[in-house]
Amino acid sequence: MTVVDFILIALLALCASFIQRVTGFGFGIFIMTVLPFLMPSYAEATALSSVMALVSAFITAVQMFKFLEWKKMWLILPVFLTVSFFSIRMVAGLDTHLLRRILGGMLIVVSLYFFFISGRFSLRPSAAVQAGMGTLSGLMGGLFSMQGPPAVIYFLSCTKSKEQYMALISMYFVISNIVMTLFRAGNGFVTAAVGKAWLFALPAILAGIWLGTKVYRHVPIDILRKVIYAYIAFAGVQLLIFG
Repeated sequence: MTVVDFILIALLALCASFIQRVTGFGFGIFIMTVLPFLMPSYAEATALSSVMALVSAFITAVQMFKFLEWKKMWLILPVFLTVSFFSIRMVAGLDTHLLRRILGGMLIVVSLYFFFISGRFSLRPSAAVQAGMGTLSGLMGGLFSMQGPPAVIYFLSCTKSKEQYMALISMYFVISNIVMTLFRAGNGFVTAAVGKAWLFALPAILAGIWLGTKVYRHVPIDILRKVIYAYIAFAGVQLLIFG
C-alpha cells in the first residue's frame, strides 16, 4: 500500500463517519464502494471497514445510551451473529472479482430501496421479522461489511423517536462490528495493513463524527440522504462494470 492509498482511506473514513453520525447508518455502504480497490485483498477491506465503523458507532452509542431499549434486539442480534459467522468464513473461498460485482449489485438494490420504497410501509417488530432481518443483515455484513440496511428497516419500524432509533442502531453496530472483527481475525483477515490503515484513518474518523454532530441539527436530512443514495447507485454501477 502507498501513501496515496492511506490518504484516500482517511478521506473515505472522514466522509463515511460523517454520514454515519448524521443518518445513523451508511459507513460500510459508503466506504465499501472504494475500499476493495485500495486494500491488498477484499477480505482485508471488509475487516478495515468493520474496525473503522466500530469507532463511529461506539461514540454515538455512548451519546445516546440513555435511550437504548435492549429488548428490541433480543432476536435480531443473535441471528445476525450466527449468520455472519458462516458468511465471513465463505469470503476466503470466493473470487474477489465476483464479490466486487455482487457488491455492486447489492449497492444498486440498496440505493433503489431507500430512494423509492423506504418509508412507504412499516414492518411489525415480530419474531419472524427480527429473524428475517437478522439473517439478511448477517449475510450482508459477513460478505460485504454492510449489515446496516436490514437492521435500519427493523429499528425504524419499532421505535417512536429518532433518539431511540439512533441508540438502537448504534449499539447494534458496536456489538456486530466487535464480533465480526473477532470472526475475521480468526480467519486471518485482520492483518498489519488493516491495523496501519485504521491508525492512519482514526483522526479522520473522529473529525467526521465531530462534523456530523454539528451538522445533524441543521442540514435537511432528506436532501443529504438522496445525494448519498445517488452516489451509492453510481458506485454500484462502477463495481458491476469494472469490478
